[in-house]
Amino acid sequence: MTISYQRRSLLKGSAAAALLPLTATVHAAASHRFAIGEHDFLLDGKPLQIRCGEMHFARVPREYWTHRLKTIKAMGLNAVCAYLFWNYHEWREGRYDWAAQRDAAEFCRLAQQEGLWVILRPGPYACAEWEMGGLPWWLLKHDGDAFLRTRDEAYLAPARRWLKEVGRVLGPMQVTKGGNILMVQVENEYGFYGDDVGYLRALRQALLDTGFDVPLFQCNPTNAVARTYIPELFTVANFGSDPAAGFKALDAVQKGPRMCGEYYSGWFDTWGAPHRRGGVEGATKDIAAMLKANGSFSLYMAHGGTTFGLWGGCDRPFRPDTTSYDYDAPIGEAGWIGAKFDAYRAAITPFLAPGEKLPAPPPRMPVMTIPPFALAESVAVKSAMPARVIKDVSPRPIEQYDISRGLVSYRVTLPAGPGGVVEVARARDLAWVHLDGKQIGTFDTRYRRYKVDVPARSKPATLEILLYTIARVNFGPEVHDRKGIHGPVTFTPKGGAAAPLEHWEIRALDFDADGVLPPLAFKKGRGKGAAFYRGGFDAARTDDTFLDMSAWGQGVVWVNGRCLGRFWSIGPTQTMYLPGPWLRKGRNEVVVLDLTGPRGQGTPHIAGLAEPILDQLHRERDFPRPPSTAKLHLTGVKPVHEGEFAPGSQTQDVHFAAPKAGRQFCLESLDAFDGKPYAAVAELSLLDKNGKTLDQSNWTIAWVDSEEATKEDGGALNAINGQNSDYWHTALTGGGHPHRLVIDLGRPMEVAGLRYVPRQGPDGVTGRIRHFRAYVGDGLVTDQ
Repeated sequence: MTISYQRRSLLKGSAAAALLPLTATVHAAASHRFAIGEHDFLLDGKPLQIRCGEMHFARVPREYWTHRLKTIKAMGLNAVCAYLFWNYHEWREGRYDWAAQRDAAEFCRLAQQEGLWVILRPGPYACAEWEMGGLPWWLLKHDGDAFLRTRDEAYLAPARRWLKEVGRVLGPMQVTKGGNILMVQVENEYGFYGDDVGYLRALRQALLDTGFDVPLFQCNPTNAVARTYIPELFTVANFGSDPAAGFKALDAVQKGPRMCGEYYSGWFDTWGAPHRRGGVEGATKDIAAMLKANGSFSLYMAHGGTTFGLWGGCDRPFRPDTTSYDYDAPIGEAGWIGAKFDAYRAAITPFLAPGEKLPAPPPRMPVMTIPPFALAESVAVKSAMPARVIKDVSPRPIEQYDISRGLVSYRVTLPAGPGGVVEVARARDLAWVHLDGKQIGTFDTRYRRYKVDVPARSKPATLEILLYTIARVNFGPEVHDRKGIHGPVTFTPKGGAAAPLEHWEIRALDFDADGVLPPLAFKKGRGKGAAFYRGGFDAARTDDTFLDMSAWGQGVVWVNGRCLGRFWSIGPTQTMYLPGPWLRKGRNEVVVLDLTGPRGQGTPHIAGLAEPILDQLHRERDFPRPPSTAKLHLTGVKPVHEGEFAPGSQTQDVHFAAPKAGRQFCLESLDAFDGKPYAAVAELSLLDKNGKTLDQSNWTIAWVDSEEATKEDGGALNAINGQNSDYWHTALTGGGHPHRLVIDLGRPMEVAGLRYVPRQGPDGVTGRIRHFRAYVGDGLVTDQ
């Protein structure tokens, strides 16, 4: 049945009442009515099966929006899912930007022209491997590490203002007003983060207050569907396999049509890890199964695109995402299609509505190569720093200085004296440490490396730290990701006591929202250390190309003043997609910030390739890591729990007989259900005495006996990054059980249980642990 907004008050207490706040108001001038029935989505009273695909307009050049929307339509989809990233439109508080590349309303209009409905996801929180999950950095000027995504007014008040602005701009695009927006999402996968349903109700009310009258919904992974369910919001499930389990979870909480809010066509890449791919056969079977069951879905991603500029996010605990957001989606980074697109189209075709025919996909955009061109001019970063100096007794997060992101220089005087160690409380993200201009070490937040050895000094010396903010974490409680050097900073002389280093001078190149370049005085010659480089090329055509950055180090690229994105030669991405519309016939200028310097001798060059390089890993080009001296000590240690997991892919909670305090936790896998010598964990959380998950903000991997790093990304960090779709997997070649994974919790914690998410996928995937032991202590792993 279809229930109009006006009849809500008449149906309180009925089975359908739970859905009433979701259905669209019927306006006299509206061209369509969209509602949620008992079994179907209903458009003008008739069933509508939603075949949707995600495409982020911020990740696709505006000039190509129509081309990509036509391709989505040709794959067999009838709707497009669109995230809004709050920080993309309000980078500075109170200044909204909806122009040009940010014109969300125009994107919706173009989708409508192509016959596509829109499912809008305005946040406030999005995730999406985007800077801080879409939350604005200026929220972090407020103190505290637990106020984001809560009812704290420091967060909720600006979030309401944002949603009001969204309503002003996109409210007229609702189906109830002649537009094509069918539904609007409230928050995103909140069940992965918290369980305060009052927070969800507050955001729902904010959307209603701003004029949204189409159905409002929330999404969660299958295992979290019930955690934040409220009857006022329609619920959809997110998964990359096993639609039956996802739909079963939905049936357990609501009566209504079934929908997968995010079906994962592939996965995103992080710097220093192998390129991810998504299978075709399993996906097409799942798509057919969902459609056959009268289910709806949205592919995440249908078209990934590119995270241009500095908008790329960071996986937890700290694994920055690549600029390429190809996602191994059926429509590739540059809009290309191939076997995966054809397979998805073939899987969808049998379920088209009577009389519905798919258009042919549009032709591929032309591509060109660019012969190698020189970047023969350079200027050192230290020479580009502004004259303005911030003075502070001890460094604080850069947000406190109204610096959003970029490069930050910290200088302090070290008195004459013996050698010792300089240590910072935290360095977010990477930093190069110099003494009187000579590099003496690095800080690296990926490995919580916050100490540097300092040589003896016969006279006072200048200690300078050059810090580079890569990206803010976009997932989990770590979104409270304040950048910069965090004090106190101490110097400990050999044989002496630690003393604070005080009275710092701080300068910053703030790249702001769109990677603004500072004034640069280039000179002929190759730079030394961190430097900007400039060169250019002449183009007779303005076609797409892929800049080959494999001979460079780490930094940022600008073309004709537009920030193209970040590069890092550790891979897996070695190229940068350069869209043709951003080029000019004739001369094109390229500026590169390289913080470690290009490899080789002589003048550095760049070429434009006809194809991207997405799968070329070079870990040897990363910062040198000191050899590990960690040693495992389990002999004679009594486990806090010993047991057996249940078979299958479901999340399992294990409660210990008695809580135990310690700084380290070890999971020991004794065997696997399939009898093979591998262990795998999709996600591992620890529980307090109330069954709540412990804070993972400062967790790192202290020790692991084995991890697969060549044929796939089976790194141990995957077990604590909050993503069920990836996993730690022991090496595919090597020894068998027992396997051990040890987590450093960052500080002593009382552990009363664990939450284990097995490797996801169909029955038969390797690594699902059967018998296990758990240990908690302070000396399970020590440095020798």
